[in-house]
Amino acid sequence: MQDAVLAMLAKEPSHGYQLHARLRRSLGPLGESMNRGQIYVTLARLEKAGLVVGERADGVAERPERKVYALTPAGQQRVAVWLAEVGWPKPDLAEFHLKLAAAAAGRLADPVELVAGQRRELLRRLREVQQAALAEPAGSGAGLLLLEGVMLRLQADLRWLEACERAWSKVAQVLGAETA
Repeated sequence: MQDAVLAMLAKEPSHGYQLHARLRRSLGPLGESMNRGQIYVTLARLEKAGLVVGERADGVAERPERKVYALTPAGQQRVAVWLAEVGWPKPDLAEFHLKLAAAAAGRLADPVELVAGQRRELLRRLREVQQAALAEPAGSGAGLLLLEGVMLRLQADLRWLEACERAWSKVAQVLGAETA
């Protein structure tokens, strides 16, 4: 969650309510259960870590406690590292989806390229698991069954990444047509 909040701030400084709304929109139906308080706790932790700075918002008399948060240079660096990460040991699909949404919204990275990087990593892992399965002695039931489960999971994740690539390619086409 911290990295997604930081990436959303890379587009523009925002207050907690705005961040909450953007994250909920990005997650669609899965975001409906997102607790607004979680955003404020996350922002406080990020501020304490020196990744964001919060300043009181001017001109909001009815909400004098409202703070607008912006990235620090350390926060910008962490966003860049997060966007470049290619890992899939325990995929958090919602977090990866937020990475794509934040990358596109803030024009931080090409979501299709991020998907391609994840795909390369998954294909590498799938090859490793397939090689391990071929190296297993015949009749080693439990070990082979586990490897089969890992292969099936990786194949399912690859199919999901294909769907992500199709969707984000369409978004890129629409944006390209609008700017042309």
